[in-house]
Amino acid sequence: MSKSAPDARPERWLAALALLAVCVISLGNVVVRYTTDASFAFTEEFSVFLLVVLTFAGAAVASRRHAHIRIELVEDKLPLRLRPLLYVLQWAASVLLLGLVVWYGGLLAYEEYSWESLSPGLGYPTWIYIICLPLLCLAIIWRLTQSLVERCRTCTLSGGHHES
Repeated sequence: MSKSAPDARPERWLAALALLAVCVISLGNVVVRYTTDASFAFTEEFSVFLLVVLTFAGAAVASRRHAHIRIELVEDKLPLRLRPLLYVLQWAASVLLLGLVVWYGGLLAYEEYSWESLSPGLGYPTWIYIICLPLLCLAIIWRLTQSLVERCRTCTLSGGHHES
């Protein structure tokens, strides 16, 4: 990665740590299961949570680097002066969707907190797992906004060419 490439360092670290934890937990569970015919009870619950964290942290990194899957045919065929409008429309659609996830995820986390719901496997409060979803969606919105500003600036200054 070049020094000028967009970065989302906290999300990169979070994703890397989540992946490392999933690998260690899963490997430990396999070793214990084959050596003792028993397994750790917490592995599935933590692994699912960590995979969700990994997915959303990775989405934030991809948003910052303009690496999400998109159809560039329209982008490339559009006149230079209209590209910023397309970028804003892409951003607005993404922010609308992620905003709904933040809103309803936040409501769900609050309800789980209010009801004192516990996870079925380990009995931890479920809001601890759920609150990560709206928080990471806020991180994605932030990275999308950074990306939008950069893409519009690049489009205006350099004749519309951007790196994907």
